[in-house]
Amino acid sequence: MSKVTSKTAELTGTIVAAHGRHYLADVGDAQSPEFLQCVTRGKKTNVAVGDIVHLKRTSNDQAVIEKIAERSTLLYRSDQYKSKLLAANITRLFIVVATEPSFADDLVSRALVACEAAGVEAHLILNKVDVEALLPRARERAGLYAGLGYPLHEVSAKADPEGTVATLTPLLLGQSSIFIGQSGMGKSSMINLLVPDADIAVREISEALDTGKHTTTFTRLYKLPGGGQIIDSPGFQEFGLYHLTEGMLERAFIEFKPFLGGCKYYNCRHLAEPQCAILGAVEEGKIAKIRHELYAQLLHESAQTLY
Repeated sequence: MSKVTSKTAELTGTIVAAHGRHYLADVGDAQSPEFLQCVTRGKKTNVAVGDIVHLKRTSNDQAVIEKIAERSTLLYRSDQYKSKLLAANITRLFIVVATEPSFADDLVSRALVACEAAGVEAHLILNKVDVEALLPRARERAGLYAGLGYPLHEVSAKADPEGTVATLTPLLLGQSSIFIGQSGMGKSSMINLLVPDADIAVREISEALDTGKHTTTFTRLYKLPGGGQIIDSPGFQEFGLYHLTEGMLERAFIEFKPFLGGCKYYNCRHLAEPQCAILGAVEEGKIAKIRHELYAQLLHESAQTLY
């Protein structure tokens, strides 16, 4: 991305941080980043970290977002009233879980459904595998998703930092990735291992966004030394998917795919209908009951959408 000499000229940048309606765009290059504080026109909040944006500079360090370039992917979560953009133009999502504290299957499954709906490749990272007493149970739980075909990578960020970097680096090179997970899973420890001077970068971004000490409350993007980028999102406990329609939901559960089209009724919702192929697969153990229960919950939520 080229720099400009005119303060009012238009230029292109990548959104590297978002906090409320305040954004930070990098208009420099890999060797010399240049950050601009950005706002949207009016009260629009449809900008995501990872977006490529066209800007109009208004001062040395400020600009207005004029246009968002077409996105290859967009990942977001939603509740009954509003949606929350997580990241744009990502190719891979890494869900960080751990042996301790216990992770929530609901959050993991919802993130996987969101990835399928958005066309993003999903991976799981099981951290703290050095906690041997809790490892078998954590492996068993994470194995449900590995059994569906989602890659599962085992690391121990604090006990084996070198091994963690060796495991994860090849998965990240050349990719635009996002790390998500509940608080306490060790996501920040991994980011600090993978991104040199991550703490310094966070402080710089925080100062540029004028967020003070609230360094964990915003999503931010880091460039990787070997190529590619990581987006780190704040820890969250809920992953609403109210924006997904019935058709999108049934296709987002990858284990449903072999059975779709096999129901007696063409408009089957796979809840209580007779001769439903999906329900039959649940009874036969080919689809995990916990996953079908989530599907039913998501169908219920999609019917409650108000926005």
